[in-house]
Formats: sequence, C-alpha cells, structure tokens
Amino acid sequence: MSAGLTDAEVVGLTRRGLRLAQVTVAYNVVEGVVAITAGVIAGLVSVVGFGIDSGIESMAGILVGLRLAARLRHGHADEAKEKRTLRLVALTFFGLAAYVTVEGVRRLLGGETPDSSPLGIGVLVASIVVMPVLAAAKRRVGVALADDLILADAAETRICVLLSLSTLVGVGLYALTGAAWLDPVAGFVIAAFAVHEGAEAWDGELAHDHDNDDHHVHHHVHHHGHGHEPERGRGG
Repeated sequence: MSAGLTDAEVVGLTRRGLRLAQVTVAYNVVEGVVAITAGVIAGLVSVVGFGIDSGIESMAGILVGLRLAARLRHGHADEAKEKRTLRLVALTFFGLAAYVTVEGVRRLLGGETPDSSPLGIGVLVASIVVMPVLAAAKRRVGVALADDLILADAAETRICVLLSLSTLVGVGLYALTGAAWLDPVAGFVIAAFAVHEGAEAWDGELAHDHDNDDHHVHHHVHHHGHGHEPERGRGG
C-alpha cells in the first residue's frame, strides 16, 4: 500500500502507470484500425463498434497518461479539466451506444447478411489475450498507490475484455451457424456496456468497478510522497 512506499517508489510506480497507459493507447489505435477495417469489409456491425470502442479506450488512456505525466512534473492534477474531459468521453460512449443500436436495428429489419471475417475474429482473440494482462498490471499499480485514476483505467481495460468476448461470441457463432441476427445482438451488448461505462464516466465513478477491498484501501491512503494535499475526486 502507498502508506509504506518511499517517494522514489511512488514515482517509479507512477511512471509504470504512465507506461501502461501509453502501451494501451498504442495497442488500441492499431486494434481499432484493424477492427474497423475488418468490420466494414465483412459488414459486421459489432466489429466496427468494437473498433470504435478501441478509439474510446485510447481517449481514456490519453487522459490518464496526461494526468500521470502532469503529476510527475508538478505533483498535482487539474481536477476541473479532468472532470470536463471525462464528461466528453462519456458523451462519446453514448454516441457509440446509439451508433451500434441504430445500425443493429437497421440490419435486423433489413435482413442483411454479413460475411465471415477471420481478420475480425483474429483481432478479438488478440484483445482477449492482451487486455487482461494490461488490466492486471494497471490494477497492481493502482492498488500499490491506492490510486483511483489508475484503478479506473484498469476497470476500463477490463470492460474492453468483456466487449471483446461479447463481440467474439456474436461473430464466432455467426461463422459457425450462419445466424445473421447474432451479430446485431452482440452489438446491443456493446451498447449496454457503453451506456453503463458512459454513465459512470459522467458521474466520475468509474473507480467503483474495482474490487471492494481495493475500494476500502484507496479511501484511506491517497498519493503519499507527492508533497501535496490528497486529491478529493474519484479520478475516473
């Protein structure tokens, strides 16, 4: 826990959190481009939606990275700016939910039949392999620092894993069964996650997604070793 960390350890962990955020952004950019390309080519709305979500995850990673970098430079963060940015991200989540829902309904009513997409399945499987590793690494750093912001980023990454699984189920079952309705239904699952994530981002409560024991810890220990007063915000 951060109460037992030296200043140097706190700085080292904060830098690790920054690197993890940077890796997440880089991976999500590549993942998003591949997913959207594969989804458009194959006509898979859920894969396109997943690619758009990768862009949203990148935005969250950029926000976290900027805040951690500022913390390393100055020892404090601009809470007002963070809240405004989180609400912009929340609006993007709602936009994603609306896009996937409208597109899914259109495809269901129009009876469109998507093509199978090995590339789309490949990028989803890669996400299921990579994202849990990143989420676990972020969670370890967040617990060690008792840091709401990093724990929220870890929660975002875990939700990305769930989105990967839901999309893979829809795409994979379509490839096996030819049931075209499965893809829009998987898209609706993504929409539900996006609404949930967006609502928590709007309220600044994304950090509530981590385990209850972590929740108990980080309410009692906040950013030791930074030489400033503890931040009051939820930092999601």
